[in-house]
Amino acid sequence: MAPSQDAAGTVRPAAVTARGWGWRHAGRATPAVHALDLDISPGERVLLLGPSGAGKSTLLHALAGVLGDINDDGEAGDADESGSLLVDGALPRARRGRAGLMQQDPETQVVLSRVGDDVAFGAENLAVPRDAIWARVHEALADVGLSHLPLDHPTSALSGGQKQRLALAGILAMRPGLILLDEPTANLDPDGVLEVRDAVGRCLDKTGATLVVVEHRVSVWKDLVDRIVVLQPGSAADPAVLLDGPPDRVLSEARTMLAAAGVWVPGYVPETRKRSAGQASGAGNLLLAAEQLGVSRERGRRKGLRKVPAVPVQEGLTAQVRAGQALAITGPNGAGKSTFALTLAGLLEPVSGKVSASLDLSRGAGIDPYRWKAEQLISRVGTVFQEPEHQFVTGKVLDELLFGPRHLGHGEDRVDELLERLRLTQLVNANPYTLSGGEKRRLSVATVLAASPQVLVLDEPTFGQDANTWAELASFLSELLDAGTAVVSVTHDAEFTEALGGAELRMAAAETVAP
Repeated sequence: MAPSQDAAGTVRPAAVTARGWGWRHAGRATPAVHALDLDISPGERVLLLGPSGAGKSTLLHALAGVLGDINDDGEAGDADESGSLLVDGALPRARRGRAGLMQQDPETQVVLSRVGDDVAFGAENLAVPRDAIWARVHEALADVGLSHLPLDHPTSALSGGQKQRLALAGILAMRPGLILLDEPTANLDPDGVLEVRDAVGRCLDKTGATLVVVEHRVSVWKDLVDRIVVLQPGSAADPAVLLDGPPDRVLSEARTMLAAAGVWVPGYVPETRKRSAGQASGAGNLLLAAEQLGVSRERGRRKGLRKVPAVPVQEGLTAQVRAGQALAITGPNGAGKSTFALTLAGLLEPVSGKVSASLDLSRGAGIDPYRWKAEQLISRVGTVFQEPEHQFVTGKVLDELLFGPRHLGHGEDRVDELLERLRLTQLVNANPYTLSGGEKRRLSVATVLAASPQVLVLDEPTFGQDANTWAELASFLSELLDAGTAVVSVTHDAEFTEALGGAELRMAAAETVAP
């Protein structure tokens, strides 16, 4: 019998209690959360807001009993914990199974190689009867818009947005008493955002589970929740909770305060630095060009003496990347946007057609960047992956920023500017993996910028950003555009696309399910 259900299979919603609870990650000078007092009643639906770095993700991980600094004995190790945080009156790690957590990076939650098995995994571990498991799997896949996939479809062939839906399906199939969602719609196209939100709503209506959702975009969730709780960054002088109340009251009475704190209140788009008129309209030198390009994450393989080419997810793609110009790559989840961007950036080999680069005039034009060595590529084309953790190679924020310049023999004088502009100065000694999702994203952008490439290729660059850090990032990229850097962005963020201007390449849905 699953821990969140009674003998009849009815979900028992969980209760949450925090009294003066705080958490400081190992190696960090300031707490991620400080002096949290909070009560969430069984079945209540809470939207958790706050600026990037306010400890929202830390709280969700703590409620799920999976904070990374906890050792096998249940102790905090080099981290510091204060006060108490309870789920149904017990420590969260003693209530594992009561909560289902969807993390910011769905890639880390894919466990098994086939879609059906992955969705079933959590329910199987909760000892749900076999027949009930597969009924739930089909229902959950339908709820999140993945019912068109066969159960044996490989999870490795899913896009980032599809993996996000898959992770949610696995949680819904568990039917936990406490559903914890960390930026559940951040990598989804506009239709997918509504599908996922509505899927969560249907699950809550059916089960009565308690919900805590972290999302910067308030308008998506405000009509689904009973209450908004706004956190502020940890401080010895201030409590963790800045505001708490019904959505309409919080949004109407504290709109100005929320906007100042970086919350994306409905109808609010922060101002960004405007591009210089001449720079925004002028056509710079052609740096990269894609001609009739076919792309795939797969590699060609040999079958006997015959070479079998990879099956492209998209073909016939044509685009130009010019100095000082922005190019936005948009389209639905699964269209192959990230695959196209990685191919354009020289990290994947074209299946058909070609990519040609003119980034080093001394070597002539028409060079495929895929043929460059790593050190040649990184100084010319900087790529920010969809999952920030995939770029981290050291154990300290400052070392991450210094890694590229030192290996390329570049000066390090730009590092201080990047730390300040991207609001990372107070985190120089922190482990990159302990940062919030928004902080990880800004660090991943900063590490690429530190190498001063001519072309930036960014995959979902505004993921996890509050309104203030979003505006700072967009403004900084606008400055780089004016200075002649080309910026290519894979994004679902219409406001970001508008802020940078430039061209847009909208990719249609792929005929096959694609990475």
